[in-house]
Amino acid sequence: MSSARSEATMADVAHRAGVSVSTVSRTLRGLSTVSDTTRARVEAAARELSFAITRSASSLVTGRTGRVAVLLPHLESWFLSAALAGMAPALREAGLDLLVYSVADVRERADFFDRLPARRNADALLVVSFSLTPAERARLDDLGMPLVFVSQHAPGRPSVYVDDADAALRGTRHLINLGHRRIAFLQTADTTGFHWSSKNRLAGHLRALDEAGLEHDEALVMSVPGWKGSGMGAAVGRLLSLQDPPTALFTETDDMAFRLLAALREANVPVPGRVSVMGFDDHVMAGVLGLTTLAQPAADLGRTAVRLARSVIDDSDGAHQRHIVLPTELVPRGSTGPPPSGSQLAAGSALG
Repeated sequence: MSSARSEATMADVAHRAGVSVSTVSRTLRGLSTVSDTTRARVEAAARELSFAITRSASSLVTGRTGRVAVLLPHLESWFLSAALAGMAPALREAGLDLLVYSVADVRERADFFDRLPARRNADALLVVSFSLTPAERARLDDLGMPLVFVSQHAPGRPSVYVDDADAALRGTRHLINLGHRRIAFLQTADTTGFHWSSKNRLAGHLRALDEAGLEHDEALVMSVPGWKGSGMGAAVGRLLSLQDPPTALFTETDDMAFRLLAALREANVPVPGRVSVMGFDDHVMAGVLGLTTLAQPAADLGRTAVRLARSVIDDSDGAHQRHIVLPTELVPRGSTGPPPSGSQLAAGSALG
């Protein structure tokens, strides 16, 4: 009997459920044209016969794989993992599988764009946090599948993102309103092209300085090697050793802010007593560590990207040109406060 069950066909399910083979196919592929009563009968029959339609069989009928691919730089950062966590349940709800391509370095990136492994393996590709070259974008066009850009605005392409420049502008305004006039911006010094947000966030920061009539001091824009913020101690040492050092430090990401807080603690520099610190993301640990930050809805970005991808796959009207901007929110916490009253940080600080 177990052998018969293992070899059950769609026709067997149709016979047991008392419906046509095409109805079984539509039901097991999750199409909405089947009534709830019929769906329940077919699913019960399929369970009794231990039958499940295969992706390959479904693909022959629909021309679709039932999979959505995701291309992202790595799985280590909080933002990327949170966005991916938002995608997974949305895909399950839609009856779609998730195929992840993580390219962690320049070699893997070149290999991906050379081989295009996602070709014919998915119905859409979600491109997360990539600054693509024109040649790479042309290669993705060769995939012959819909593309949805996540956490970045892609002109002429469906995309889901936050307004990084506006968020950073509001963050810097917060520091200015607290009384800070010397505000440093710490960004990732990454030559791989994985981190595209820094440019827009820096632009918003500088625009806030312009609005307040504050000068742009190039010495207050510091690039820290690596997305993990390695070398943070040396970078902070250079900033706090300036003749007129900053009283506030604004980092591109919360991940960098955490390492900044550690470097300041190691050097016995009080936060926010001598210097204020602000991040960007609202990492799950930001509240625990009392970090003021710009919160962006990482999981919602993932969920929204899946919904947009489904619309593009189904060729919904206007889906190919849709741009969805999700809100950000300033979350003030204990890492920011007024600058030291009546004084500046001394040149040649403990880090200098």
